[in-house]
Amino acid sequence: MRRLATRIALAAIVTGVLAGCGATKTVTVTQTVTRTVTKTTTTTPAPATAAACSGGDLGGSFIEIPGSAAAGSITYALTLTNTSSAACYVSGIPQLQLLDAQGGGVPTTVSAAQPGQATAAKIALQPGASAKADARFSPDVPGPGDPPTQPSPGNPQACEPTAYQLQVTVGGGSVTVPVSPPTSVCSHGSLRMSLLAAA
Repeated sequence: MRRLATRIALAAIVTGVLAGCGATKTVTVTQTVTRTVTKTTTTTPAPATAAACSGGDLGGSFIEIPGSAAAGSITYALTLTNTSSAACYVSGIPQLQLLDAQGGGVPTTVSAAQPGQATAAKIALQPGASAKADARFSPDVPGPGDPPTQPSPGNPQACEPTAYQLQVTVGGGSVTVPVSPPTSVCSHGSLRMSLLAAA
């Protein structure tokens, strides 16, 4: 009986030891991950400011505006078109010279239609874009100092030689455009011009 009790006691001790050895222990591990993100920013420089148009960059026309004749004066529209492959700008009133049928100069005097108006703006012209200015003048009423009436083909009341072309100088170069229809410009070729504006 004593032996049985001893065996039971030993068995209980071994079971306790084994239970202690086989016990499960839960360990919680907290792991912090630091992530570094590198961003690459590409800066695109602003486009360079367009240069002034040169005569070689332009094409154009100088055409009578229908219905503009009144009180002995008429208005022609000067149109300048950027024919180059790059943007450029025009501004103000270009230098002008009326030409005869052979390309010789005839009297030309250019003045602002509105003297003292605000500073002219730069008119940016993308390829194919145009700017326009109006020219008001008398085609047949002689002014002070004009020569006697000089009849010419298609213009029997000319007060100055008939202009067939207009040479326009901008940016150090020039472009010659047709005058349509050809006309005389009285008062020594007096053209009262508006500032160039986007067409």
